[in-house]
Amino acid sequence: MPLHKLEHFDPNYRETFGGDDVKALDLYTEGGERVGSVADVLVDGDGHFRYLIIDTTLDFVSKKILLPIGLSRIDYPARRVYVDGLSRQQIESLPDHKEDAIVDNDYEEKVRTVFRSPSSGVTYDRDTYNYQKEPALYGLNEQDNQTFRLYEERLIANKHRIKTGEVTVGKHIETEIARVIVPIQKERVLIERVVPTEAGKVVDPNELKFQEGEVARIEVYEETPEIHKEAFLREEIRIKKVVEQDTVEVQDTIRREELDVDTAGNLHVQENSTTTHEAI
Repeated sequence: MPLHKLEHFDPNYRETFGGDDVKALDLYTEGGERVGSVADVLVDGDGHFRYLIIDTTLDFVSKKILLPIGLSRIDYPARRVYVDGLSRQQIESLPDHKEDAIVDNDYEEKVRTVFRSPSSGVTYDRDTYNYQKEPALYGLNEQDNQTFRLYEERLIANKHRIKTGEVTVGKHIETEIARVIVPIQKERVLIERVVPTEAGKVVDPNELKFQEGEVARIEVYEETPEIHKEAFLREEIRIKKVVEQDTVEVQDTIRREELDVDTAGNLHVQENSTTTHEAI
């Protein structure tokens, strides 16, 4: 199973551990001798601690090594990690852990070989090996490292778009009767009978000319209205969407687990700021 640095596996690991940062702790022996500090943590794909990356300084030997988590005891209130013995010989035998080191099965076996007890009876097979086979190296000491997880629910707000309707804009044709007044002219013939100024005067027979069938023609006109239609642009319709911001408050019932501590006997239980319960 591939291993990951703690921050790569969980970028918010400090929040996960309630603000505690294991990478800020110093490494001490159970006798109180400082032998290094925690540089980082390697976890497996399930998030289980497998190794502490330690910057060691012991007997003038400085080296970065991997320490199986089962060999340590983390004490967050004291800001320390304790290891039950770490000899100079072990540090010298461990591979120097470089930043670009590939921690594969063979690399881990080199680390395990240094710390494995001869009486463990474990036979390494890279195809079948799992961490549960060696609880001495990878199992947390339940007496000193008990973990009880309290869960709570929180509301996670997401949003998605739903169709609430649509607007259809089209056009249709309406008809109406339009009227326009057109002035026109009409011609008519007016026949007037008048008394000539020389009425009663005798006409010289030689000048008298009777003509039968004499006709006078006058053309009569009138105007008639002529109408045609023209189309012109009356107005433009522009259609667009605008986004309006709004805030909607939603609520639901969430649950949270709280710790119940029952004691037996005359004990005083003290709870400090790191939520550690100590029975005195």
